[in-house]
Amino acid sequence: MTSRTLKIALAASVALNLFALAAGASLLVTRAEVEKRLEAQHRAPRTRSPMVLIGQLDPAVRDRVRDTLRASALAARPDFEEARQKRREAVRIASSDSFDSARVTALLTESRQAELRGRARLEANAVEVLDTLEPADRKALSEILTRRGRVVVRQDRQGAPPEKAPAPAN
Repeated sequence: MTSRTLKIALAASVALNLFALAAGASLLVTRAEVEKRLEAQHRAPRTRSPMVLIGQLDPAVRDRVRDTLRASALAARPDFEEARQKRREAVRIASSDSFDSARVTALLTESRQAELRGRARLEANAVEVLDTLEPADRKALSEILTRRGRVVVRQDRQGAPPEKAPAPAN
């Protein structure tokens, strides 16, 4: 083999090795992200909506439980609407030219308090409903007490997952 042929073979070998190395690194990074996403989707306990959980109940109590929880949600709605409104107001002030940190902090605190009031109302009513159920129905519906909602993997219009937010600085 000539010197020129050896140089070409060496360059091709280096290029092929670099390609294989890049493919392996991409595979490792992608696999880790996919595993995290799958783990988040399969995390227990609540993977179903409250209405699906209610659908599992004995038909004799299903309508009563559904109506009671729906009334509870409607009663808590003003608290959650207040929380959203105060948070929107805080964002508006924070993005305006006349930024007032004390006002933004107060609005965020009020928003949190309103959300906690709504959550407390929902949880208290859920416990009252659970108290009226038979043990089998109570066990089936007890998942509604978890705070974790549905896991949704959002994607942009091209189908790519959203970019990760930067880690908070300590």
